[in-house]
Amino acid sequence: MEESIIKWSELIVPWFLSHGVRIIIIAVAAFLLNLVISRIIIRAVRIAVVRDETMSEEAEKKREDTLIQIFNGALRIILLVIALLMILQEAGLEIAPILAGAGIVGLAVGFGAQYLIRDIITGLFLIIENQYRIGDVIKIDETGGTVEKITLRMTTLRDINGTVHHIPHGEIKRVSNLSKNFARVNLDIGISYKSNLEHVIKVINQTGIEMAEDPAFKDFIISPPKFLRVNEFADSAIVVKILGDTKPLKQWEITGELRKRLKIAFDREGIEIPFPQRVIHLTKE
Repeated sequence: MEESIIKWSELIVPWFLSHGVRIIIIAVAAFLLNLVISRIIIRAVRIAVVRDETMSEEAEKKREDTLIQIFNGALRIILLVIALLMILQEAGLEIAPILAGAGIVGLAVGFGAQYLIRDIITGLFLIIENQYRIGDVIKIDETGGTVEKITLRMTTLRDINGTVHHIPHGEIKRVSNLSKNFARVNLDIGISYKSNLEHVIKVINQTGIEMAEDPAFKDFIISPPKFLRVNEFADSAIVVKILGDTKPLKQWEITGELRKRLKIAFDREGIEIPFPQRVIHLTKE
């Protein structure tokens, strides 16, 4: 037993002192190189990204963070592959046959790889054109949510129910960004036909101005919500449209608060928000 342990130690210790130490050095070097280059990428992106005059500081930071995440992700993959090949070689495996086999496999799946290439090329255009960034709320075809992650191959969205959607870039046909540069309150509300329309307009505009002057909301409102037009003569109500501009991602909060304030103001001013009504005519036989 002792002799076998001695033999194993005679084999392992020299190997560890030569190849084992090199493997540890390779792993540590790859880790440190990732940290150093990652910091360089962060600084380079912060310097290289030129701010558009129409872009806010928050939007600029989102774009920079998106580019940093993508470049760092690609860097990690490259360093991992190189380090893994070097470690395999130090472990005594010939990497030349592995590379040759990888080439054969690459030819075998060449037709399948066209979809991967399509995803990557589409992803590059999405990034270069700054169509959306991490943190934006977007709608890709019929799927909407907050952008959690962007790689060269796919975009990851989380919808309001918490469901995560992974969408390959090559499958994207249409992107709707709900949070770029500015957002908008777009509210239709019905009032009774017997209401004084001029009075209604005055109450709506005053409510919007008061909300825009409120310290809790004024930093999020670009232009106060106000009456735009009579949008429809519905069966039971006159439908009026209210519009206002907000900071990105704040439109839902501002719209909800505006609904609450309008209901309070309408109750105070005696303005009726009608419910559907039906008039029935009875005929005498």
